[in-house]
Amino acid sequence: MNMRRERKAKIVATLGHPSSSPDAIRRLLDAGSDVLRLDFSHGANNEHQQRYQAISPEARRHAT
Repeated sequence: MNMRRERKAKIVATLGHPSSSPDAIRRLLDAGSDVLRLDFSHGANNEHQQRYQAISPEARRHAT
């Protein structure tokens, strides 16, 4: 269910260890997040890649 509404501000969610699972990403998008941000200050490159790969299918699902 896409519940987008017209607003001037964007909601940005920063992904970290507790919010990196596909289920957590889905819940953030369903709650109204417009942007998912990766914090490269913490974690290894392979962890960032795993987060990115988890975001893509959920973002596509949410956009439809």
